Amino acid sequence: MIVLNVTFLGTGAGLPSKYRNVSSIALDLSQEIGETWLFDCGEATQHQILHTSIKPRKITKIFITHMHGDHIFGLPGLLSSRSFQDGTTPVKIYGPIGIRSFVENSLRLSSTNLSYRLSFIEVTDGYAEQLEGFNLKVKKLEHGIDSFGYRLTEHDRLGKLNVNQLKNDGIPPGPIYKVIKEQPTTKLDNGEVVNRDDYLGPPIKGRRISVMGDTRNPYQFKDFVSNSDLLIHEATFKHEDKELANRFYHSTTIEAAQLAKESRVKQLILTHLSARYDKTGIDLLNDEAQAIFKSTTIAEDLLEIDI
Repeated sequence: MIVLNVTFLGTGAGLPSKYRNVSSIALDLSQEIGETWLFDCGEATQHQILHTSIKPRKITKIFITHMHGDHIFGLPGLLSSRSFQDGTTPVKIYGPIGIRSFVENSLRLSSTNLSYRLSFIEVTDGYAEQLEGFNLKVKKLEHGIDSFGYRLTEHDRLGKLNVNQLKNDGIPPGPIYKVIKEQPTTKLDNGEVVNRDDYLGPPIKGRRISVMGDTRNPYQFKDFVSNSDLLIHEATFKHEDKELANRFYHSTTIEAAQLAKESRVKQLILTHLSARYDKTGIDLLNDEAQAIFKSTTIAEDLLEIDI
């Protein structure tokens, strides 16, 4: 199966620090469809990209969770620079109402002309779309302003070809096997017509990635993230600071870990971490979460995860 790669370009909350840039996540689909998709684009996202193998011209979709500055202030710069990097492929931006106005006004007032077409989808709760290889679903979260979670469910893949059965039926190994798998019926050199479905195993279930924007009370979104292969969730505060988290519409480590456990996800990555926590504090965040859900990782800038 083709590997899906996730790179955390920024993992801090609110403002950049020496060790963490603000929010941005890249999903590398270059092996799948030759594209890269971004989730949020905080200030200096394009600087972080310079430390990776990501090519801005391959970025075709950007999903903005909400309109706070630490999630959007990198957009005008990235979009502008992309024009100087052989960027002719269109870009589609998904986000809350206002994202079109923010981007278009930033580009207009800075006299920025793009070399590619830019389009927008201003999402609402329950928005869904069939994308290249994935089903997209959007969920409104609980934040001080409109904030959304994005769930990508990969389309199921064809099952494995039953090589032994093909051999038993007198079809020897060779390039013909690839042909048989790629089309519903295949006519062999002897005139026999082979039906692909007769030689395929069960479909391979598509992977699911859930990227949650800023929110409090995350447990209410259990059904939305259920059975995710990867859940990316904010953990701005440790659980001792739950009152602060609630006041500022954020989640704690334990709340996110409990959501992952009850939702039967395979892997949880915590991000959007407050700059108030030093290394010792981050270790505590990790310990808190892993005590609830063992398959938890605290993200750091430029962390890469393969799914």
